[in-house]
Amino acid sequence: MISVCMATYNGEKYIREQVESILCQLGPEDEIVISDDGSKDHTIQILESLDKRIKIYYNEGKHGVVPNFENALKHSSGDYIFFSDQDDIWSPDKVERCLNALQDSDLVIHNSRVFFEDDSQPDGDFFKMRNSGSGFLKNLYKNSFVGSCMAFKKEVKSYVLPFPEHILWHDMWIGLMVEKKGKTKFINDQLLYYRRHGNNASATSESSTFSLAFQIKYRLQMLWYTLFR
Repeated sequence: MISVCMATYNGEKYIREQVESILCQLGPEDEIVISDDGSKDHTIQILESLDKRIKIYYNEGKHGVVPNFENALKHSSGDYIFFSDQDDIWSPDKVERCLNALQDSDLVIHNSRVFFEDDSQPDGDFFKMRNSGSGFLKNLYKNSFVGSCMAFKKEVKSYVLPFPEHILWHDMWIGLMVEKKGKTKFINDQLLYYRRHGNNASATSESSTFSLAFQIKYRLQMLWYTLFR
């Protein structure tokens, strides 16, 4: 069974296209687990109109991207778990390629084609942008784990939940923990159209806006969390 975990918030503009690109790859027993963070637009109505495999939960705890994804993950029941943003588009063979890669790994990260909706920049190769690759220290220094390109086995939940209270990036946390306790695999297949439109909840393909002092402090904090989990 597959669980696709998606965190939503005011996503009506793109969510139908994204969810439809996912549903066509799922079986009748699979699920899309939605955690909604209080959308005030038509996100929920759109989701309710699409498919019975969509299960909607409401994030009633701390708000924000990280706790919203944590809520979705807690409600997932699949043997294989995929993360999904609300505004990308999945390649038609994403699920098949990721499941194949998970036969000899605990977590897989695939490449993606980054595109800017306003044509402000040419399309880009995400792995090249981030110099993506496996390794605990490499990803502690410069994270290349991105949730929308991530799939992992259900056993990973046992050691990544609950998320530490003060983390900024759930995907970095999960990736580092699997580097510590399991096996990660990076595959160069571009299995996602990674949409950048100015209102993204993350800025994975852009340079950090945090000060150097903050970045050092945060990485030391992440090191502490992973060492003592």
